[in-house]
Amino acid sequence: MATTNQKASPKKSEGFQGVRGAFWIIVVCACIAFTLFYTWFGNPMHFQDGEAMTTPADVWGTIFKGGVVVPVIHTLLLTVLAMSIERYFALKTAFGKGSPPKFVANIKAALDANDFKKANELCDKQKGSVANVVKASLNAYADMESGANANLKKAQKVAKIQQAHEEATQLEMPTLTMNLPIIATIVTLGTLTGLLGTVTGMIKSFSALSAGGGADSAALSAGISEALINTAFGIATSWCAVVSYNFYTNKVDKLTYALDEVGYSIAQTYEANHTEEA
Repeated sequence: MATTNQKASPKKSEGFQGVRGAFWIIVVCACIAFTLFYTWFGNPMHFQDGEAMTTPADVWGTIFKGGVVVPVIHTLLLTVLAMSIERYFALKTAFGKGSPPKFVANIKAALDANDFKKANELCDKQKGSVANVVKASLNAYADMESGANANLKKAQKVAKIQQAHEEATQLEMPTLTMNLPIIATIVTLGTLTGLLGTVTGMIKSFSALSAGGGADSAALSAGISEALINTAFGIATSWCAVVSYNFYTNKVDKLTYALDEVGYSIAQTYEANHTEEA
């Protein structure tokens, strides 16, 4: 029995499977964001008054006037971009070498023809998480036809095939969904951080209005700039995070549905090809 279970267990996909230490991605992005903020955006050449750095001369100086919240939002933005790239390569490995819809269609055609040798060859050629799950179901199918499981009823054998498919799917799911919760968190965190920068900017603006009973135009414009810049970057960060999260979640869902369809087809093929033993 131990040998049978080992045979039905899928091997992990070869190639890039994602970055598990997402914390270090955030740390690297933070280092990049704060370095750019103080070395490039805060460079005196981007201000009309040089070292005083009160009147921006270009867009880079204007971004610097957004305050210390800007590099925090930039950290979140860079994290979304980095993890989106990470998810792209991880899912590309998980999907295998060929088109998953075409692979699923070919597997179903092989099952309809009861050509399990061809189905196994397709899995070996496809590779990736998709092929691993299908391979596990095909191995379970073969195990149910072996003499070691002759004492099981047909319904139990079908259930065993379905169980092997579900276990293989659950084994691959962490690779497919890794780091997506972080991107989902940044959807809200980006907006809230931008709102924080907006509030601090407006506080500075109202402080400038109330100082000495008159309006300091430089301080007032600095506060408004901080508010608007942080709002803009906060919205941009959340926008990128929403698009990235929904895009990759949709791809994972489509893959899961395709796998469920193949798993159901394999179980139904076994049920159709075998009669209940007395």
